[in-house]
Amino acid sequence: MIVSRSVRALRKRERALAELVDKVPSHIWRLTADGEPIFFNKRMIDYLGLDIADIRQPGMSGLDAMIEMAIHPDDAARFRNTLRHCFASGESFSTRYRLRRHDGIYRWMSSRADSIHDRHGRISQWYGLCHDIDDQIRAEEALQRSERHLQRLIDALPVHICSWTPAGEVSYVSRRYMRELGLSKANFEQLAKAALDLVHPEDRLEVQGRAAHCIRTGEPFMMRYRRHGPDGLFHWTEGRFEPLRDQNGAIVEWYGPSIDVEDQVRVQDALRLAQQNLARASQAASLAELSASIAHEISQPLAAVISSSDVSQRWLSEQPPNIERAQKAVERISESAHSAVEVVGRIRALFKRSETTRDYTALDSVVREARDLMAEEALRRRVRMDVELERDLPPIAFDRVQVQQVLINLIRNGLEAMDSAGDDRVLRIRARRATNAVQIEISDRGPGVEFPDRIFEPFFTTKGQGMGMGLAISRSIVESHGGRLSVEQADPHGATFIFTLPVDVGQAVHA
Repeated sequence: MIVSRSVRALRKRERALAELVDKVPSHIWRLTADGEPIFFNKRMIDYLGLDIADIRQPGMSGLDAMIEMAIHPDDAARFRNTLRHCFASGESFSTRYRLRRHDGIYRWMSSRADSIHDRHGRISQWYGLCHDIDDQIRAEEALQRSERHLQRLIDALPVHICSWTPAGEVSYVSRRYMRELGLSKANFEQLAKAALDLVHPEDRLEVQGRAAHCIRTGEPFMMRYRRHGPDGLFHWTEGRFEPLRDQNGAIVEWYGPSIDVEDQVRVQDALRLAQQNLARASQAASLAELSASIAHEISQPLAAVISSSDVSQRWLSEQPPNIERAQKAVERISESAHSAVEVVGRIRALFKRSETTRDYTALDSVVREARDLMAEEALRRRVRMDVELERDLPPIAFDRVQVQQVLINLIRNGLEAMDSAGDDRVLRIRARRATNAVQIEISDRGPGVEFPDRIFEPFFTTKGQGMGMGLAISRSIVESHGGRLSVEQADPHGATFIFTLPVDVGQAVHA
């Protein structure tokens, strides 16, 4: 009775185990020590459409018959050789191959098998497990195709593409860039030095400093610099790099291209030169027109003065002198002189500009607009503009266009002043609250102002080209707003232009 219960319990466990083996979502198989198939689980039988008895072939081992019937012809030899090696060495079996389904479709499988040993240490059987990895293989192949396509696209682009680690070390460069550097993957570690050696010596420190600043702060890198090209000449190049961040905001990698913009820079320079020539021609034409207008306006009262003077002299020369008529001629001389003064006054008012409608505006927004308008010229002149705006500046009533004209004129003068400077090219723009006014300072690191007491005089200029009216008009605009424009020498070199705008402009103007 006890034996009967034990047998029933054992059979029950065997049935449960068999059911488990059939339910496992994998193919389970068993071989003898010399490789003859002796068991397939139900899932494998359903997949193949064959059981052990169905693969028996006269004059052929069960394993060879199984390989011929179910393994893809291109994988059969490798599969057979791998198994034979495992049978001879006792090593675990592991490989990938394509297995034929009952409908004739081959699917990729990943199979592993380990040996079972008897009490004497001899291999008694092999147990194997086979997983369907066809979807995984197809996904991997699709990913590889996509990567190859992306790589071909990157290699075909006429730009240099590279990436940095968060610490700023080069982690990837495109093949085009690698060829230009004359490097290969074998000496990839030399890339950073080789790339820096291509940068023009005058731009090298600035490129290093800007890159270090971006790595430290996480700001995007955008800079134009000169780089040695394949033709042996230095070409203007624009580098743009953006950080890739994870969901927590930490930088994972830096990616970006560097693009040859030599042609673009040449076109811009040619366009800028044409614009300057056109502006000079326009100024000359305007000046000629203005001169003709002034001459015409003043010639009439002056001619009247001369005519009346001649008449007066003639009446006084008579015997006896005709005092009454001479007196009337003198009156006409006075009237004509006053007329000439009025003409000069109108011309002066034209240069000083008349009062315009002014609105209360935040000055910091106008400063930023002026900075943005001059950003391209600053980049071309390799000047960094630092803007420091004090918080909570009070609104001021001013003409936005006129004050922006002052800012742009002073910024442009500062940029031009640093053309002959070295690498230390920084234009500082500062706005802060002063007593009953807002004070704006624009400082450059150029050679300074040689004639500070004459710099604001009309038609006085220290430039090779120019009319000398920019600072005169700027001072006129500032003073018309009730402010003051002045210049100071900076230490150790450079100049600082300072102008103020009163907080209560109305009272300042009428005071």
